[in-house]
Amino acid sequence: MPGRQNPTLRQRRLGTELRRMREQAGLRGSELAHTLGVSQAQVTQMESGKTSVSTDRLLTIAAACKCTNQPLIDALSDIIASRRKGWWEKYRGILSTGFLEVAEMEAHAQTIFTWATTYIPGLQQTGAYASAVFARITPPLPDHDVEARTAFRVQRQRALRSSGIEHISFIHEAALRMQFGGPKVLAAQLDSLIEDSEKQESSVRVVPFDMDTFPGAGENIMFAEGSVPELATLQMDTAQGVLFFDSPADLASHRATFARLDSLALPDDESRKFIRAIRDSTRGKYE
Repeated sequence: MPGRQNPTLRQRRLGTELRRMREQAGLRGSELAHTLGVSQAQVTQMESGKTSVSTDRLLTIAAACKCTNQPLIDALSDIIASRRKGWWEKYRGILSTGFLEVAEMEAHAQTIFTWATTYIPGLQQTGAYASAVFARITPPLPDHDVEARTAFRVQRQRALRSSGIEHISFIHEAALRMQFGGPKVLAAQLDSLIEDSEKQESSVRVVPFDMDTFPGAGENIMFAEGSVPELATLQMDTAQGVLFFDSPADLASHRATFARLDSLALPDDESRKFIRAIRDSTRGKYE
């Protein structure tokens, strides 16, 4: 069977976990290949997500690697069994793969944490705000690209809200004040953010300027908890595009970051009052 040319984020993650399982057992690729009765190249293909893995083969690999982490094995079995294409696939060929993989990550998360320092998290942006964020890029994007990115971002929000997945959002005061599209767009965005914060599955926590220190990195990040802790994923927005991280060290570091944010950020009610004050001040610029 020919290998996949472009494995999805989840397919690559399955391969990564198989590689980690083998490495934790102290096995070389050639040794696992001998146990499975396949070539070393086939093991490499499985671990890169380019070759499909059956549930039976997963169990054989787990046994060969003496893996006793049954919750992880069950979660990997679920990845194998999940073959239904997501709504984001209709954008393949229209948007870059990074956009699609963010939506794929969100669709399979148990809880989503975001930390925003420069602009409102994508999952909470209004259409007008999102369009302004995309339109600011230099050199300018064509109108149809801005429209496609904005429509995709709005669809991500709808998918999250219909799923009932919990979203805990930490937003720095700088992101609340940064304007994209002018004060009217920002005021409407802050109104929408207040509405989001009142939903049962949503929490919005503000980190004001007057905190003693700036917690964590400066980039906007998203942390998606998986069905087991090992399958969490960190996503980071950079000027070069979307980056994903899943090493145990990265996951542990950013869990600590969000624990620190939880201790520093204003409570939900105080955060809403804080956002309302900025909204009122913003409205004063055009009313």
